[in-house]
Amino acid sequence: MKTSNMGPYSEEKQIHRAESIKTLLDNNPQMDDYMKSIWLKHAKNIAINEDEYNARVKAIFSNMKRNLISC
Repeated sequence: MKTSNMGPYSEEKQIHRAESIKTLLDNNPQMDDYMKSIWLKHAKNIAINEDEYNARVKAIFSNMKRNLISC
């Protein structure tokens, strides 16, 4: 089962994510345009403040179905 790695908002973590994507793009000039567009979209979609981040977390988790485990 895949678990989410979304935790409390961290400006440092968001900056790290943006820098990682920039490094990936800078170090791979041979990357095809399709893959480049995917990574640019990810970079553009990084939450820039806590309110935006929390709204995304709420949207993701409010649409999840909960399965009860029975013994």
